[in-house]
Amino acid sequence: FICVPAALVLGVVAECAEKGVKGLVVITAGFGETGAAGLAFEQELLNLTRSSGMRMVGPNCMGILNTDPVVSIDGQFGPISPPRGNVAMSSQSGALGIAILDSAKRLNIGISSFVSVGNKADVSGNDLLLFWEDDPSTDVILLYLESFGNPHRFSRLARRIARKKPIVVVKSGRSAAGARAASSHTGSLASSDTAVDALFRQAGVIRLDTLESMFDVTSLLANQPLPKGRRVGILTNAGGPAILAVDALEAQGLDVVEFSDSLKASLRKSLSPDASVTNPVDMIASAGPSQYAECLSLMLDSAEIDSVLVIFIPASSDGVVDTAQAIRDTVDGYDGDKTVLAVYMSSAGAPDELSAGPNRIPTYPFPEPAALALSKAVGYAEWREKDHGDVVEFDDVDKESARVIVEAAIARSTQPEGLWLEPAEVDGILGAYGLSLPMSRVVATADEAVSAWSAVGGPVVLKVVAPSALHKSDIGGVALDVDSEADVRAAFTRVTSVVDDAEGVLVQEFVSGGHEVLIGTTDDPNFGPLIVFGLGGVFVELIGDVSFRIHPITDIEADDMVREVKSARLLEGYRGGDPGDIPAVKETLLRVSALVEDLPEVVEMDLNPVKVGLPGTGISVVDARIRVRSVADRWVPNRRDIPSEI
Repeated sequence: FICVPAALVLGVVAECAEKGVKGLVVITAGFGETGAAGLAFEQELLNLTRSSGMRMVGPNCMGILNTDPVVSIDGQFGPISPPRGNVAMSSQSGALGIAILDSAKRLNIGISSFVSVGNKADVSGNDLLLFWEDDPSTDVILLYLESFGNPHRFSRLARRIARKKPIVVVKSGRSAAGARAASSHTGSLASSDTAVDALFRQAGVIRLDTLESMFDVTSLLANQPLPKGRRVGILTNAGGPAILAVDALEAQGLDVVEFSDSLKASLRKSLSPDASVTNPVDMIASAGPSQYAECLSLMLDSAEIDSVLVIFIPASSDGVVDTAQAIRDTVDGYDGDKTVLAVYMSSAGAPDELSAGPNRIPTYPFPEPAALALSKAVGYAEWREKDHGDVVEFDDVDKESARVIVEAAIARSTQPEGLWLEPAEVDGILGAYGLSLPMSRVVATADEAVSAWSAVGGPVVLKVVAPSALHKSDIGGVALDVDSEADVRAAFTRVTSVVDDAEGVLVQEFVSGGHEVLIGTTDDPNFGPLIVFGLGGVFVELIGDVSFRIHPITDIEADDMVREVKSARLLEGYRGGDPGDIPAVKETLLRVSALVEDLPEVVEMDLNPVKVGLPGTGISVVDARIRVRSVADRWVPNRRDIPSEI
């Protein structure tokens, strides 16, 4: 452990290397967190550490803790040490790390190890995940994050580790204030936090907004088996809290199921005539330890529910401890795998009979945090059991012709942000990836527009082509359903008059009917390409009904993206409306992901609207924009070529 003044740290590290020290914890601040000079100083420290074959936690950290009896090290600055247990923690904030340990002690959450990572110059959160993956003392992993060093590596590790151990994260910085300015619909809908949410969702990470809710969820995950399903039974001695519990559970997507007649008859034998044996089971205020024990035992043995929420409100000071003991004894005598949690609405808090010892019953002061904890556990359990699909490869794409178009465009680009492709280039790239486009032609005169309309043989759309016209419909640069020579000429004049830099007009076959959706991609500066799906058309940003995933996406993830937006019900034929070709939408998402994989220069793409026809008729990309940029100017992951051992 090194906590000398910053100017002396390098000398002390050199002395440690001479003594054969293998691991360092540098508490001292005054490095990368102070600015450019401090960052250079930190690089010197890192170079010395690595050249000496040592690993380093910090600098600018609050220490480490390991409760394994073989190690038994408490090198952190917190005034209180939490009990030994099966929860590992990492904090990017030293001050919050101390608060986290203090809360763990207060809530009786046992800790296997804790690391304040500080500046993460060497040992990172990803390295800790690798250690905790195989640590027999750790069953649950908690992370407080402020940033990612290498989000792609985190995603790969978390997706693998979460199959075995839950990872619970509080990631600060949800605000979009720092997001880059975006000109496309897809870009403006995305934010850095959008990417974080997508990463966590795909990797099975449980994200929470507050440290309080993190501990609420952890109390359940660390002490109870994962729920087998969404069915919940409620046992209570008061009706009001039970109603709140039902509302909270159902708001979280859980099912407070109706009990069978046989289960209700069994419960009735243990209760007074005034009690209710529906779900919730309201034993009324006179219920004592024996009623709790008998009814809880019946519910635990029932195949009709997956979890039991036990609620107790003390009608007097008598029976509080005895009831808690009865609940604990009943659960200890149960050899099944139901999840049990409790709400003890008492000023004295949960009795030790519930919160002490192994396999304790997680207890909450109100129904709402209990419902949140249970819902997160259910969602995580479902993710573990789910088939996550495969990345689909298409054998009908012409990536070489698409690459020729992209390279030619980049060759004429003069700006670091790249450039937006011309309509013909967009058509060429999308066509190379099997994406359906209406017949179209870019024209320079009204006479050419009439000729293009005649070639289509039906109604057309006229769209102004101009560098300034990013969203053409917003400025009157689009004319729809035009189907006569006079109307074509008038529309040509109208759409070209709304801008000063018109370069022509796109005359396109008019596609009527169908549902409008948005499909696209945008390049996040930290996480790389994001794939987006949602309700399309001119109201996409207003309504914001979209879903995101980090590229590449699997076939199952494409299905999830479509199903999780509210407007998906329109594609299913909401209230007697025409259904849409959902398989074609999923295929389009996968083709877009394949395009981004093959053409990393594509940093922004907007397919909006995409018209979705009836089942079996496919989709049509009605409007599209693509921005390309040299790979040399593009996002590159922060790769760390260092050993994984800690």
